[in-house]
Amino acid sequence: MNTEEHVIEVSDLRRVYGGGFEAVSGITFHVKRGEIFALLGTNGAGKTSTVEVLEGLARPASGTVRVLGHDPHRERSAVRPRSGVMLQEGGFPSELTVAETARMWAGCVSGARPAGEVLALVGLTGRTGVRVKQLSGGERRRLDLALALLGTPEVLFLDEPTTGLDAEGRRDTWNLVRALRDGGTTVLLTTHYLEEAENLADRLAILHEGRIAATGTPAEVTAAQPSRIAFELPEGYFPGDLPPLDALGVCGHETEGRTVRLRTRELQRTATGILVWADRAGVALRGLDVRSASLEEAFLGIAREASNSPAPRTEQPV
Repeated sequence: MNTEEHVIEVSDLRRVYGGGFEAVSGITFHVKRGEIFALLGTNGAGKTSTVEVLEGLARPASGTVRVLGHDPHRERSAVRPRSGVMLQEGGFPSELTVAETARMWAGCVSGARPAGEVLALVGLTGRTGVRVKQLSGGERRRLDLALALLGTPEVLFLDEPTTGLDAEGRRDTWNLVRALRDGGTTVLLTTHYLEEAENLADRLAILHEGRIAATGTPAEVTAAQPSRIAFELPEGYFPGDLPPLDALGVCGHETEGRTVRLRTRELQRTATGILVWADRAGVALRGLDVRSASLEEAFLGIAREASNSPAPRTEQPV
């Protein structure tokens, strides 16, 4: 394998449940070696249905899926020893201690590294003698991650990895995932924390009603949404006193009292025009707030657009 090989390849994947409900409607995407790829979407968008196929837990209704060059369901024995899976809920015996759980799981993993090593990676060294039922929710997620790493996986599936973690624990997990990526591990991540995807993902796809609505780097996805500028008009000035907004690249605006909010796809041009106007008028713009769209805004905007106009069923760069 070379560093550019597609470790995960999905082509026209469909997943259909009893009664004919189509949870995944012909999606296509790929993930390269040493890449963190995030699958995002609202509840029911098809994330879990897609990941279950990638993990080999279910067959597709149609289409093809390859993980490390193999069909993960039919050739499970070729894929499983080289992959790690962190489910939303591990479901480990509550009476076992952390150390006992890790040792038990290590017995089910080919080429498992020492349990103490992976527990140290996730910050559980001081909790090895604690029973699973006594762990906090965040500590259980750390244990889930540790067990997914026992086999030094080439490809790692992380399903909501930081649920229940505090801010410090979340940052520590992010750093660990980045270190794994830098070491060559391919990571497929699902998360409801859009900040997490924005910070971690090299590329991402947003699913909506079983289809891919947008894909690309976080910067590419957010760049497709308007940036925002907000400020208060000085006393004695009105929106009509501003320069022509369409000439500044403004694509939408609203006012609330003396506050003006502008939307633009040309942030530098719009911001420059407003600031030059204020400078020439000799006024200060209080509450000035200039910002690019966040991934959350892009996510919500894409979901709204997709609801009004169904997206194509293949990978579509934004």
